[in-house]
Amino acid sequence: MIAVGKRKKAVARAVVFPGSGKIFVNSRPLELFGNRNEYIRLMLAEPLELAGDLAKRVDIHVNVRGGGIMGQAEAIRQAVARGLVEYYGDEDLRRSFLEYDRNLLIPDPRRTEPHHAGGASRRGSRRHKQRSKR
Repeated sequence: MIAVGKRKKAVARAVVFPGSGKIFVNSRPLELFGNRNEYIRLMLAEPLELAGDLAKRVDIHVNVRGGGIMGQAEAIRQAVARGLVEYYGDEDLRRSFLEYDRNLLIPDPRRTEPHHAGGASRRGSRRHKQRSKR
């Protein structure tokens, strides 16, 4: 079972198959992803805790590319949650994910605005150079 999670420019693909509850991100154990940030580890554990025993019966291999560390973390979290829901087809699990956090199953549509010419290019898409009135 393959599930995809997206956040900004980050795309995570999760493969869910029968196993013993191991999760790998880019061929490394989940505990090593975001090893300097406890918040990221807690965020990635949310879908596993909500799934409970169901998460302990499958192995998940996630491949993530693009974006920054937080975008990748949210994409992984979404891919894992979607993979568990697809694998088990459990409506109660789906409902509990949606009640806890809608972004576990539904991608965030917001994207960065493209550059607009005429302003200071490195300070944002609509930022202009400051002008004096007098």
